[in-house]
Amino acid sequence: MKLLNFAIIKLTICLIIGILVGYFFEWPLIWTSYIIIGLLIFLFLSFIISKKQFLKTIWFGLLAFLTMIFIGILTINVHNEKNFSNHYKHFTSENDSLKTITFRVKEVLKSNMYYDKYIVDLLKIDDLSVCGNSLLNIQKDSTLTPLKVDDILITKTVLKEILPPLNPHQFDYKKFLEKKYIYHQLFTNKKSLLKVASEKNTLLGIANNIRNHINIKLKTYPFDPDELAIINALLLGQRQDISEEVYSNYTNAGAIHILAVSGLHIGIILLILSFILKPLETFKHGKLIKIMLLIVMLWGFAIIAGLSASVTRAVTMFSIVAIAMNLKRPTSIFNTLAISMFVLLLIKPMFLFDVGFQLSYLAVLSIVIIDPLLYHLWKPKNKIIDFYWHTLTVTVSAQFGIIPISLYYFHQLPGLFFISNLVIIPVLGIILGFGILIILLALLNILPVFIAKIYGYTISLMNRFVGWISEQESFLFKDIAFSLLYVFASYFLIIALIQFWKKKHYKNYSLLLIAILAIQCVFIYTKYNSQENQFVIFHKSKFTLVGNVTTNTIHVATDFDSLTLSKDRIIKDFVVGNHIKTIQTNTINPIYLLNNKTLLVIDSLGVYNIKTFQPDYVLLRQSPQLNLNRLIDSIKPKYIIADGSNYKSYLEQWEAVCKKRKLPFHQTSKKGAFIIDY
Repeated sequence: MKLLNFAIIKLTICLIIGILVGYFFEWPLIWTSYIIIGLLIFLFLSFIISKKQFLKTIWFGLLAFLTMIFIGILTINVHNEKNFSNHYKHFTSENDSLKTITFRVKEVLKSNMYYDKYIVDLLKIDDLSVCGNSLLNIQKDSTLTPLKVDDILITKTVLKEILPPLNPHQFDYKKFLEKKYIYHQLFTNKKSLLKVASEKNTLLGIANNIRNHINIKLKTYPFDPDELAIINALLLGQRQDISEEVYSNYTNAGAIHILAVSGLHIGIILLILSFILKPLETFKHGKLIKIMLLIVMLWGFAIIAGLSASVTRAVTMFSIVAIAMNLKRPTSIFNTLAISMFVLLLIKPMFLFDVGFQLSYLAVLSIVIIDPLLYHLWKPKNKIIDFYWHTLTVTVSAQFGIIPISLYYFHQLPGLFFISNLVIIPVLGIILGFGILIILLALLNILPVFIAKIYGYTISLMNRFVGWISEQESFLFKDIAFSLLYVFASYFLIIALIQFWKKKHYKNYSLLLIAILAIQCVFIYTKYNSQENQFVIFHKSKFTLVGNVTTNTIHVATDFDSLTLSKDRIIKDFVVGNHIKTIQTNTINPIYLLNNKTLLVIDSLGVYNIKTFQPDYVLLRQSPQLNLNRLIDSIKPKYIIADGSNYKSYLEQWEAVCKKRKLPFHQTSKKGAFIIDY
C-alpha cells in the first residue's frame, strides 16, 4: 500500500511544508491572504476545466497542493497575535518604565525555587486594550494563595524580554516560549497584585475548577504528595506537582510517556467507557447515541486534561475512528492519522514544533508499521504469553520510531525501557479504571478509606518499581551527542530496513546500502566539522568557568569543586552539542597563549604587572579592586571580558569606563559566553 495514494496524506504534507515556510520566513499577513484568494480562484477554474476535459491533467492537483502550502503559511500567521494591530508589542519599547498591566491567568506552570509561574493573557497596558500572552513570575510567598485559571489581576511592573541562553548548546527557553507566542515576561510579588472581580469563565477555567474540586476531595484521603501527583498526571493530565526525583525516575526508566496522557490512556479509557455504555446498543439508534456520548466524554476528558498536544491528537484520532465506525465505512489508520494531524495543525499550527506532538505521532506510526512485522515472528498459543509478547513488540516498535528524535531532544537512552513497560502497561488499565472509580466515589463522598489506601499503595509500588529501574545506571546511556543530521539519517535507515524486511529484492537492498552510506557520511561530516581550537569563557553565576577545546578534548578550569563540576549542565551541554569525547580538568592559569592571541586573567588580587607583552584579551574575575583606566593605559588590551563571578556594581563601573574609552566590553551575564577561535 503506497501512502501517497491517499489525497489527505498529500494535503497534510503540503500543510506541514506551509507551516514550516511560514515559521522560518516572514510572510506579510495581507499578502498571504491575497495569494490564497488568487489560488482559490485559479483552483476553481482548473476544476471546471478539468471536468470538461476527457484526459486528466496535473494542473488541478498542483494548484491544490500549492494552495494548501499557502494555507499553512496563512494559518501560522493568523494564529500569531503579534501580527494584530492591538498586540502589546506595538505599545512597548526596550526602555519602557513601569506600566499598569491587567491580565488574565491562562495556565498554571511548575514553580521553581524562587517564583510561582503562570502563562497569562494581557488585557490592558495602562488604559490601552491589548492582546498577547506573557510569562508571569510571582515571587514565592507562603502566605500567597496560588492563582487560578481565569483570575484577573492588575500589577505595576515592566515587560521584560526573555533572555536567550547565556552558554552554548543550553536549552533555549526563549525559543521554546516563542513557539507558544510568548515574547516577554513579568516579575512581581504578592504586595503588587490587585485581584479584579470577574464572572466570566473560559473553557480552560471551568476545566481548572473541576480539577481543583477533584483535588480538594482527594486531599481528604490518605494519599501522600507523590501518589496524588501521579493521580493528577494519569487522570487529569497535570504534571506540575510531580517532584523532580519522581519525574527523573520515570525519565531514566523510559516510562515518562506513562505520565503524559496520550493514545495509550485514551484507548484504555475508551474501552472502559465503551464497556459501560454497551447496554445503549439494545435501543433504537442506541449505537449512534453511544458513539456521540463517547466523543463528548473523550473531549470532556481532553479539556479537563488541559488539551495538551498528545491528548488532543489521541482524542481527535479516536473521534474520527468512532465516526467512521458509525458510518460503516472502512478506515485506514494512515488516513485517520493524517486527518487528525490535518485538523489539529489547522487549529494549532505550532503543535508541529511540540515535542509531545512529534513523539506521539511517530510512536503511533511506528507501531502501525513495525509491530505487525515483529509480532508475526512468533505466535504463542498461550494467551498470557501472547499478551506479554504483543506488549513487548508494541513497546519495541514505538521505541524504534521515537529513539532518533528522543536522542536529539533528550540525549539519553534508557536501556531497560522494555522491562518498565512490560510491567506497567499491563496494569495501567487497572490503575486508570480504578482511578476513574476513585475520583467518582470521592466526589460523591462515599469513597471507603481502605480502598483509597489500597489504590495509593498501588501507585506507590509503581513509583518504587520505576525508581528501582532508574537506579540501574549501567543501563542508562546519558549525554549522547545526536544532531539533526543524525535524526534524518537514522529515519532514512529505519525506513530502508523496514522496506528490506518486507521485501528482499535489489531495489530495497540498494536503498538500505544508500542509507548506511548516508549514516557514514554524517559521522564523517560531524567529525571533520567539529571545532578543534576554541577557548570559551562560560557564564556561571558567582564562579569562573573556562574551557579550552583542542582536538576533540576540552580542558576545563574553574574555581568550584570537582564534584559540582561533574554535575554541571553547562559543560555537559557544551560537550554533547560539540561531540566532544574527553573532559580534562585544570587550574585557572593567569595567562593563556592561544596561537597568536593572548588572554590575561586578573583575579581578586588585581595583579597585572606585565611588561613583556600586551594581551589581546583581559578576563576580570572575582571582582578585582583595580583602576580600569590605569590598566587600559598600561597594557593596552583590545578586549575586556568580565564573567559571572564579579559584583554587579563593579560590572557597571567597568562597562561605563570601556564605553567612554571606546573599548569593547563583554559582560557574560548580559551577552553570554565569550568564545575565542584560534
